[in-house]
Amino acid sequence: MRLTRYFLPVLKENPAEAQIVSHRYMLRAGMIKQQAAGIYSWLPMGYKVLRRIEQIVHEEQARAGHISLLMPTLQPADLWRESGRYEDYGQEMLRITDRQKREMLYGPTNEEMITDIFRAHVNSYKDLPLTLYHIQWKFRDEMRPRFGVMRGREFLMKDGYNFDLTKEDALHAYNRHLVSYLRTYERMGLQAIPMRADSGPIGGDDTHEFLVLAETGESEVFYDSAVTDIRLGEREIDYDNKAQCQSVMEEFTSLYARTDETHDAALFDAIPEERRKSARGIEVGQIFYFGTKYSDPMGATVVGPDGTRTPVHMGSHGIGVSRLLGAIIEASHDDKGIIWPEGVTPFHCGIVNLKQGDEATDAACEHIYKALKLLGLDPLYDDRDERAGAKFATMDLIGLPWRITVGPRGLKNGVVELTSRRTGVSEEISAEDAVARIAAIYADI
Repeated sequence: MRLTRYFLPVLKENPAEAQIVSHRYMLRAGMIKQQAAGIYSWLPMGYKVLRRIEQIVHEEQARAGHISLLMPTLQPADLWRESGRYEDYGQEMLRITDRQKREMLYGPTNEEMITDIFRAHVNSYKDLPLTLYHIQWKFRDEMRPRFGVMRGREFLMKDGYNFDLTKEDALHAYNRHLVSYLRTYERMGLQAIPMRADSGPIGGDDTHEFLVLAETGESEVFYDSAVTDIRLGEREIDYDNKAQCQSVMEEFTSLYARTDETHDAALFDAIPEERRKSARGIEVGQIFYFGTKYSDPMGATVVGPDGTRTPVHMGSHGIGVSRLLGAIIEASHDDKGIIWPEGVTPFHCGIVNLKQGDEATDAACEHIYKALKLLGLDPLYDDRDERAGAKFATMDLIGLPWRITVGPRGLKNGVVELTSRRTGVSEEISAEDAVARIAAIYADI
């Protein structure tokens, strides 16, 4: 993409309404525009990152054997009355009446609707196990929406639902989701720690939240510092292998890590003092097992091996897709702007032309731009007639992981400058080598 043809409304000054880094940089980098309290338009660059995050979530869900669908944003209130949650959910639910006087709601979550889909189409235990998920916009009418996309009223979420014959099978689905979530976050350059949490209005006894440690986190967390040394890495996981998934679950949850709602001071004090840590955390996902909480009242049953009907065991599993974007910025930035991990960057690299209009410099930039495009990469070419300082400031603000700088002086020596946004380290290499280096970096992602 050429910057002269792109819509990137960057701001030079910090917006007064932005209280945290991610909100400030998303507004300054032209990624979002507030339309109402807690409701945002996603401008082109913000939308590109959102879609990259969404694609990673889809890929890891498919790897775990989960099946995507799409449910509507509006739901009939009668489904929620069946489960008993319509009155219990509170004022966060946006309730609507259509022109036929039918009571509807803008979905904050989808347990009822997915259970209705299941009971209409699945009859036998032979169709289990089954996990269905979608990525869809949700609405929760927060009393005080703040911090940009970190605590908005409208948000994009992946929510998935498993249906199993037995509790044992459902707990394997729980473990399978934990593994897939760990891999998802690591691909985004994040460490999200699974912590024992409170189930809230979803219900159930077994639940873990995934939290990214950050000073601006809304949750107080307590943990054994040894948990921050664990990584899933490149290990291969067979998602059908119950023992293997259970082993990963135990590895990541055996050390103390809890949110303030479930904090146990006695257990925490048993940890060696030097490893006892408290901090703030940003919730980016949560998994639940809740048994037959929804299948019992809503009649979601299957014919079992013995010929009798039995309620299925269920769980739900969510990832805050739009919230993740803010969490990544909170975890990866400096005083100049965002630092995108390669896995989610809106553009793979930036190209800066130091002397727009100079024949040789223009030609070299065009060559690099086209070479990267031919390799299937997505560069952002700053071809504006601007001073070098302004171009560098824009690149630092929007946070592309790599920058190729092309100027007349370097070209006389047959080199361009390749710069890492994360380290700030630059090196002079040929244009061909710069293109090859960028291609090699993304070939491994």
